[in-house]
Amino acid sequence: MKDLGTLSYFLGISVTANEHGLFLSQQTYAQDILTRAGMKDCNTVKTPVDTNQKLSSSAGSSYANPTKYRSLAGALQYLTFTRPDISYAVQQVCLHMHDPKYCHMQALRRILRYIHGTLTLGLQITKGSLSSLVSYTNVDWGGCSDTRRSTSGYCVFLENNLISWSAKRQPTVSRSSAEAEYRGVAKIVLESCWLHDLLLEPYCGSGTSSRSAHSYTVSTS
Repeated sequence: MKDLGTLSYFLGISVTANEHGLFLSQQTYAQDILTRAGMKDCNTVKTPVDTNQKLSSSAGSSYANPTKYRSLAGALQYLTFTRPDISYAVQQVCLHMHDPKYCHMQALRRILRYIHGTLTLGLQITKGSLSSLVSYTNVDWGGCSDTRRSTSGYCVFLENNLISWSAKRQPTVSRSSAEAEYRGVAKIVLESCWLHDLLLEPYCGSGTSSRSAHSYTVSTS
């Protein structure tokens, strides 16, 4: 083992120290994805997904180069490590990796156009106490036009730091929005409890008094 000095770059993630803490960025990696897609000079858009469009697995003809589609979609999955703002959009295009259509490629290109305009964005980790764990969740009821399954999304903040997030299609069909919301809340409560216990691990030998000083909250919107 040896001391490599101050952390600056790790597995494609750039780490920059600033007055607030650490800033995590994958700008170089994102530029590499744009180069691979031939979109270094593309026009930008303000959002990563068209909210009026629902992607279907049977819409249109198959994309001519499915290998390229899968490669770019997989690369975007790794980019979500510091770009939670594209998690839902990337999850949607990854649902069709088995048989991508031209409309799916258009949706993927929209994500890349959004990334081109937001290359400097990243994840800020700030200094602070570890006394508050707050979780948010939302559900797109019946959002999948093929299976009518809902998509659950959540994010977890430790004080002001975003430490966990996800956008994932639910395994079963919900018969009402209340049922879909309940499944989403159950998922985030499970994640919050796991993180809560993980953060309290060093205090396990000090009794229950240390646990009572920490709390977590789950909010739905």
